[in-house]
Parts: sequence; structure tokens; C-alpha cells
Amino acid sequence: MASSLPYETLQPAFRILREDWALDVVEGETLRSSYYQFAGDDELRRRDLQRMLDDPSIRAIFSIRGGYGSYRLLDRLDFTQFLRHPKWIVGFSDITALHCHLHRLGVQSIHAVMPGGFGNEGAGEAVHTLHQCLFGESSVPYASPAHPLNRCGEATGQLVGGNLTMLTHILGTPSDVDLTGKLLFLEDVGETLFSVDRMMIQWQRSGRLAGLAGLLVGQFSELRINEVATFGKSVYEIIAEHVSPYAFSVCFDFPVGHVPRNLALPVGQLATLSVTAAGGGRLQFAQC
Repeated sequence: MASSLPYETLQPAFRILREDWALDVVEGETLRSSYYQFAGDDELRRRDLQRMLDDPSIRAIFSIRGGYGSYRLLDRLDFTQFLRHPKWIVGFSDITALHCHLHRLGVQSIHAVMPGGFGNEGAGEAVHTLHQCLFGESSVPYASPAHPLNRCGEATGQLVGGNLTMLTHILGTPSDVDLTGKLLFLEDVGETLFSVDRMMIQWQRSGRLAGLAGLLVGQFSELRINEVATFGKSVYEIIAEHVSPYAFSVCFDFPVGHVPRNLALPVGQLATLSVTAAGGGRLQFAQC
């Protein structure tokens, strides 16, 4: 539903889905198509996704990869049949916009590693947690190490969030999410320190941070550092600065993002975040 990926790179994922998980895999048209950097033009990708949204026999829809493109489709999708027969939608990065739209519709989804990354080195735990979510298995709490910027406390709320850039772009749109009383998680890739600072200022000025129950700050990978005009703060220091006026719990270095240990998070699920000085962060939810 977003960017294209060579079909042959999906074979490790097909083996896991078909053999290890015993799933009947329905392949979309867009797995073998491309239109510039997209997995097909807008109409093909919309039609492919709409067919799967409408089909009651399909129990989960996996985006093969993120990149860019799903945001272009949101206003052209009809969720009428989907709401009669909801199903899991899985993905992250660019798929953040779709997660937010589904949350607005009252449907849970899964922010998780996508099949295009199943075969990546170190992705085993990420794939395992996705399996737990899909099949409703109980899971141990997710943990992150103690971090000097953490803010201790405990909070319970629905999990929402994803890619910071996409979340910023949906502000003020029909896919925008009410963050009041929510646990927000953030991650991003390939951004500059200046752009992260600019986005966090927008979140603060728009009042979107004030009502949070808690914040989980994930991995900000492949940052583009300007060696000439240095910013003077790390990405975590930037975020800590902009959430300093508020009292909610904050957990840094959480295992979510464009990294191998990208643990599955059920968007819309009620969860409890506990942050302690000695133990770091701990996220607990009953089941997906």
C-alpha cells in the first residue's frame, strides 16, 4: 500500500507466514507492481487495499513495507464493510497514518515489523511479538533500560503513536487522534535534529502534549547530522526539553522504530507504562 519492494525479497516472510504460522496467504496485485517508487499507482494500490478491507474471509492485512504512499489513499478508502468485519492491519512507518485513521474509527491495529523486514538480521524478537499479537497470546512486559532522561511514574491508557513525521502531518486532518489520556509512542528515521525540534515545537504549541498520560520515545535512527551548523542537543535531549513543562511519565530508548528490535505494539490497546529510576521502563498489556 506504500513503496515497492522486489518480490523475491519476500520469500523469507512467505515461508514464515505459510509454514511456521500456517496461514493461507492471499497475495495482492501490488506485490509484483511498481510505479516509480510506489508499489503501483494510486488507483491500483487503493483498489488492492479496498478489496482486502471488504473481504470478510481475510483476517489480517500486512503492508509489505512503508516508505511513502499509504497517506495518499486515506480519503479514497471506504471502511463500511471493514467496520462490519474488522481485521488486523499490520505495519509501521508510513502506515502510521492508517493506524491513526483506524483508531479514529474505533478499531485496533498492530504497529509492527512488516514482511519486507522479516528476514533482516536481528528481527526474530520483533517477528515473535507480532505473532503473539496476531494470535492473542499472552506476552511478557516490554522493557527498556534505565535512561538519565526518563521521568518516573506510572500511567495507564490506550497506546497510540508511531512515526513522528507522519503523526505531525496528520495534525488537523480527519485522521488526527485525540491524545487525551493516551500513552503516546514515537519513532522516526532519516530526520535531522532541526526537523525533530521543529515538529516537537509544533506539538507543544498546538497543545497536543498537555493531556498525555505517558510518553514512550523509541528509536530515531539514521539521523542526518549537520556537522557545520551543529544543533547542540541529542534527539532525546530535544524531546525531553519540549515535554519538560508536563508531569506525565516519560520512557526513552523504547524498543520500537526502524531497527531490528521493533516490538509489536497494538494501537488502541489499553496498557500500563511504569518508569522507575533503577528499572527503566516497562510496558504491560493484557493481550492484543
